[in-house]
Amino acid sequence: MAQDFESNGAKVTDSATTIYTSDSNDAIVGLRLANLLTTAIIMDVYIYEGGSTNRYLCKNLSIPPASSVELIQGGAKIVIQNNDVVKGLCGTENGCDAWISVVDAISS
Repeated sequence: MAQDFESNGAKVTDSATTIYTSDSNDAIVGLRLANLLTTAIIMDVYIYEGGSTNRYLCKNLSIPPASSVELIQGGAKIVIQNNDVVKGLCGTENGCDAWISVVDAISS
């Protein structure tokens, strides 16, 4: 069976921003955060698991001006389940672009 790769981008603001919502058992294979400002930003990225619990991938991560951070890289994967939501929160309004790469429906 062929792999179904998907991606999504989001402008992360100073309120919880949805980066990706899982519609099956998916694997996150890449997640990049880019600081759009000339000052450092503080980022939280978390998975809202099962509609009830936040599981942080990073909390209070400082990203230098005009820089980016790859949270998931080098062959790492994070499995998320149906209805899990990847969210981001930037300490500065519209200070961050996020790009996520996912393998959709990793199991049947």
